[in-house]
Amino acid sequence: MHALLVTAAAAGGVILAGAAAATVGAATLFRKVIPRQDGVKVDLNEMADMKKWEEYKKIIHPNKEWLMQQNHEHVTIHARDGLTLHGDYFTAATPSDKLVIGFHGYTSCALSDCSSIASFFLKQGYDCLLVDHRAHGNSEGNYIGFGVLDRYDCLSWVDYVNKRFEHKKQIVLYGVSMGGATVLMAMGLPTFPDTVKAVIADCAFTSPYDVFAHILKRDYKLPEFPIMNINNRICRKKAGYGFQDCSTLTAVKTAKCPVLFIHGKEDNFVPTRMSEENYRACTGPKALLLVEHAGHGASYYENVSLYEKTVTDFIHQYVFV
Repeated sequence: MHALLVTAAAAGGVILAGAAAATVGAATLFRKVIPRQDGVKVDLNEMADMKKWEEYKKIIHPNKEWLMQQNHEHVTIHARDGLTLHGDYFTAATPSDKLVIGFHGYTSCALSDCSSIASFFLKQGYDCLLVDHRAHGNSEGNYIGFGVLDRYDCLSWVDYVNKRFEHKKQIVLYGVSMGGATVLMAMGLPTFPDTVKAVIADCAFTSPYDVFAHILKRDYKLPEFPIMNINNRICRKKAGYGFQDCSTLTAVKTAKCPVLFIHGKEDNFVPTRMSEENYRACTGPKALLLVEHAGHGASYYENVSLYEKTVTDFIHQYVFV
């Protein structure tokens, strides 16, 4: 996403020249970031050192290969606005009443971001449903929801599971980056179901407004006003939501479902402080794991044993075998 903002920031860099320039910068930011980005690949350098990613691939590729050899089916649902959303349902080796729904990050897809954690959960006896966000992967949609729209899709997937299995599944929601923000935002909805026993949010941002404003300030020394305010209006008009319509900080204040917050200490994209703020704001059962030397979305690969042990210890308090 950093690369996508370069052009927008360059346009917004002439903000002092007048309101027209700020409007151009805001419009460019929207055009580069919010519409469906099938042709855009996130630069791994934004997430961790490339040498590290070469090592991480030695974990990722075998896990994905193993995962795709397991029994699975392609499933679809309809979002509340009529979009068809796609997912892949993997069944554990033995019948299970435990299930993880996995949500991926920006411009990625579930089979890319969640294959390793899904492999882990499958081996622990969980079914796994890996879903593509709206405007990502196989799912329909023209505009990326940044959690604000996806929170409703999250509950639609939970509803699908509840109906299909007659409310007999103990559900764990897992999300990384934008997916982490999605599952946290979903917790703030009044219809959040009690079949969800735990939530795991890895490197979640607090709101799309917060993360965009952070990047503008950090990398381009640009103030959030007026670019973000103008962009917010454009997004509301075209995509149907505003960047400040939902915050994870608000969502977790009243949520009762247990949450495990995870973040890499060397995350240069979504600041580690955002998970720390989410943790402090959360009033329900909670835990926080900060992983040394881990960049954005890299905590699992940086310390597999610590990550898996922390996840296992946490959810075993709330998901019954």
